[in-house]
Amino acid sequence: MSFVEVQFPADISYGSTGGPEYSTDVVELNSGYEQRNVNWAEARAKYNVAHGVKTQTQLNALIAFFRARKGRAYGFRFKDWTDYSIIGQNIGTGNGTTKIFQLVKTYVNGGISENRNVKKPVAGTVVVYLNSVVQNSGVSYDTTTGSVTFSTAPGSGVAITADFQFDVPVRFDTDKLAATLDSYGSNSWLNIPIVEIKI
Repeated sequence: MSFVEVQFPADISYGSTGGPEYSTDVVELNSGYEQRNVNWAEARAKYNVAHGVKTQTQLNALIAFFRARKGRAYGFRFKDWTDYSIIGQNIGTGNGTTKIFQLVKTYVNGGISENRNVKKPVAGTVVVYLNSVVQNSGVSYDTTTGSVTFSTAPGSGVAITADFQFDVPVRFDTDKLAATLDSYGSNSWLNIPIVEIKI
């Protein structure tokens, strides 16, 4: 059990900082030009939830959550309030044979697009369409993998789209609880790093 299908407390994640991160090596040449090498094809998100802890009740919940995950040992779901939903996302085109499709989110800017596989859709939020018609039956989705399965393969050329919310699979990036007593009845935890995991 390296991943637990439980969401980090949403009232704490709401005050977090962070977002997508890439890995790029930049080599500066003697001429002043530079060479940039992209190490990762996809972004990996990092967050810090320390600023989301505003009350003793929240800190108590965070400590319990941290202990249950045993620090970095077990992954969990995290709501990134800056990027957690999509409407009208294309997830494929029918060919009369394929029944299983993966939820994705596509980011487009300046003619460049990047697809992000969504592995942790939120239960009750996924709505699937065939040629813009809502499918109320004959389709299911897996909240642990993000796969959408049709009982009958969509016909050739049929556009398959979806609306959904999603969580990010993450883990704590520390094994150490570092809470401090600021004053009587007031505690804080100044650095609580969380990092996305690829599953």
